[in-house]
Amino acid sequence: MQKEVKLIMLNSVNAKESLPMKQILIKTNRLTKNFGAITAVDRLDLEVFGGEIYGFLGPNGSGKTTTIRMLTGLLEPTSGEAFICGYDINREPARAKALIAYVPDQPRLYGKLTAREFLALMADLYRMPPDYAREQAEQLLAMFELTDRAGELLEGFSHGMRQKVVLAAALLHRPRVLLMDEPTVGLDPRSARLLKNVLQELARQGAAVFVSTHILEIAERMCHRVGILKEGRLIAQGSPEELRQQVGHAGESLEDIFLELTGGAEDAELIRSLGEEEQH
Repeated sequence: MQKEVKLIMLNSVNAKESLPMKQILIKTNRLTKNFGAITAVDRLDLEVFGGEIYGFLGPNGSGKTTTIRMLTGLLEPTSGEAFICGYDINREPARAKALIAYVPDQPRLYGKLTAREFLALMADLYRMPPDYAREQAEQLLAMFELTDRAGELLEGFSHGMRQKVVLAAALLHRPRVLLMDEPTVGLDPRSARLLKNVLQELARQGAAVFVSTHILEIAERMCHRVGILKEGRLIAQGSPEELRQQVGHAGESLEDIFLELTGGAEDAELIRSLGEEEQH
């Protein structure tokens, strides 16, 4: 499986276009989003480099999805700036969006198109050469085990199959920045493992992968660095080992660190104490 992933990704990124490591591909400067009196994202400063998988963690309502939507240009910030490969997503949206791919947590597809037709539509939107686009689409359909169903309407696909079609569409146009919101939702273990291999190969070739997830085990195994968001503010950032040093608890899992930094450890202790009271 790993060999197939490597072949496909090497075909999708020209060696001359590969990005140098440590180039900043995602950058925010005091990025802020208010919804009335509520501040969803509060003066967020981020730098994500080419060649890394960056995990974006936080409790529900912490501002993760709002941040991703501002990075994609789907949501205009109240103040601050967001840059993709040096392009301001709001001032130069066409240039920035040509370099990104976005995988939302809930895939929305055109149900009356087949999987193959949907990939062809995405290729046209990104102005890919037709022959190359068809070849790439067939490789991606095979990689995600969709070839046998590629001629069927998407309205008949399960959530997991739709998610795989969206992933194939995201990889089709050689993105330099891949933004993903809960990408493993609906995927079976085999597909989730394949996705992990694909993301690692993308990063190896110099792309920046920005992943929001609630599954901390995945973040710990896959991400080079993680940022933890709480109430719209970035409260911690670094590799899992660096975060362990910051909290002063060597050997703890990323889940333990996350709970301690976001207050979840107090909730866990309260639940344990309630259980002990019931036993008495």
